[in-house]
Amino acid sequence: MKTLNDFNFENKKALIRVDFNVPLNDKFEVTDATRIVSAKPTIIKILEDGGSCILMSHLGRPKGFQDEFSLKHIASKVEDILGVEVKTVADCVGADVEAAAASLEPGQVLLLENLRFYKEETAGDKDFAEKLSKLGDIYVNDAFGTAHRAHASTTIIAQF
Repeated sequence: MKTLNDFNFENKKALIRVDFNVPLNDKFEVTDATRIVSAKPTIIKILEDGGSCILMSHLGRPKGFQDEFSLKHIASKVEDILGVEVKTVADCVGADVEAAAASLEPGQVLLLENLRFYKEETAGDKDFAEKLSKLGDIYVNDAFGTAHRAHASTTIIAQF
């Protein structure tokens, strides 16, 4: 199995499945950033190689779109930890997301919206996984805690 250090990410858009399922308080502030901190070495390696990062994660167990589970609430904490600007989009698939991913320059980071806003994520939907896969040049699974699940963004996406 190849590891992160086997690749040079120069001019590549890395689609990274991270586990940013972090606890939030009633003001939507991250109360434990351990999972974000644990993803930092992977993200920084890709950025230092001259690549860009498209981060995808879930937060909680929403039933469709629910603002309290939006990843926009954690974007500033991700920025603080990484030390780079983190762009956000209001979805994880669709034309706006494709445009945002396509416009990423080396050294930039894009955080997609909560994958679990779509039931297709937990259902392991192949079409949903394919839509996600088209956002980047290479897929990196950095979400060890979710790697065992047959979700669209973990096991299914690796088929593309």
